[in-house]
Amino acid sequence: MLRIEGSSSKFCDRIPRRSFLQIGGLAMGGLSLPHLLQAEQQNSQRQAHKAVIMIFLNGGPPHQDMFDLKPEAPAEIRGEFQPIATSVPGIQISELMPRVAGMMDRFSIIRSLVGSEGRHDSFQCCTGHQFRDPKPQGGWPSMGSALSKLQGPVDPAVPPYIDLSQKMAHDPYNIKGPGFLGMAHSPFRPDGEVMSNMTLNQITPIRLRERTRLLEELDTYRRNVDQKLASETSDQFTEQALGVLTSSRLVEALDLEKVEPQVRARYGIDDPKVLGFDPKMGYQALMSRFLQARRAVEAGARMVTCSFADFDYHSDNFGRGRKGIPLLDQGVAALVEDLHERGLDQDVTVIVWGEFGRTPKINEKAGRDHWSRVHAGLLAGGGMQAGQVIGSTDKWAEAAVDRPVHMQEVFATLYHNLGIDAATTTIPDNNGRPQYLLEQQAPIRELI
Repeated sequence: MLRIEGSSSKFCDRIPRRSFLQIGGLAMGGLSLPHLLQAEQQNSQRQAHKAVIMIFLNGGPPHQDMFDLKPEAPAEIRGEFQPIATSVPGIQISELMPRVAGMMDRFSIIRSLVGSEGRHDSFQCCTGHQFRDPKPQGGWPSMGSALSKLQGPVDPAVPPYIDLSQKMAHDPYNIKGPGFLGMAHSPFRPDGEVMSNMTLNQITPIRLRERTRLLEELDTYRRNVDQKLASETSDQFTEQALGVLTSSRLVEALDLEKVEPQVRARYGIDDPKVLGFDPKMGYQALMSRFLQARRAVEAGARMVTCSFADFDYHSDNFGRGRKGIPLLDQGVAALVEDLHERGLDQDVTVIVWGEFGRTPKINEKAGRDHWSRVHAGLLAGGGMQAGQVIGSTDKWAEAAVDRPVHMQEVFATLYHNLGIDAATTTIPDNNGRPQYLLEQQAPIRELI
């Protein structure tokens, strides 16, 4: 919960100056009320823009059981799942992912991802940097924060960087923030608590949707704010908080109550008990997040991140895989199909990956342990060349033997799809020193 404070006096509308604005976890780029008013006058049609949706498979998904099966390997390597044919001749993936298999011509698989440092942490998947890299004061920003800084908002009422992940008990799993870019470029996290707190003092959700009236109240309120208070709150953080509050666009994008039933059914239902975790731990397979991600980028977000389930399969790898992987299959397939149907497939890039892979050999608990030497990722959209597999591993899926792809190459590709050249683009750090986005700056040639 964030509270932007002034003095303790009250105005004639009984709104305390110290409670000028209250909104949970909100931090976005700068806007003024005139900009908001202007935005309200614009038509409601979607503005074409490039965006990224990242599905973070926290825990390290088993690449041998999803995208790189080895049916000829010994039983203690190949496991219980069988490969199935896909819509692209010669490409096979897990039997647990029939929906993705049926539309493989819209996806590309990277089977030879390298560069992971093997930590249970979202850092590499969020920033593109390694832990051992020299880092500027304040730390490296996540990609979404970099986009917020470089490109700003598409729509004044929609944060450029939105994180739809539930808060996870293992804190390093949680999606990373702005680093040296500061709070103004933090991700907006519209979880249940935050959504309920997207109000101004005593303005109810109903009144929130009455945009004209809310704008009038805000305008009246701000005219009563003295210069001192204005100087205290006239930063990017405050201004974009107001932007969200004065428009229903983001609220409506994340509200699925009015979504067509057939579209909602395509994505599946949320079942907090399906994986057996206490909901408070945050390791949920929330199918609604895939749909919210699509709606968020359509509304104007530049990057949306979402964690999904938990893939730390040290035990019962195959039992847990039978629960979680089919749900991932449904959500990802629905998302990509939806993007194509809505004409967003050229503009929106989807990346599905985790922080590392799993051991080729199954342990005594029928699980797979941590494996950082190689892992796999799934890509779609963004105008990329689809229907292909990039790279390969050895006979046991324990090392890349053909076309190793560094995790930073993936980031360079994502930036390329967004119209950003990672080889030339820099962001000044807190000391004014220009920092390149990545060390390895060339995108994946097979995709662009």
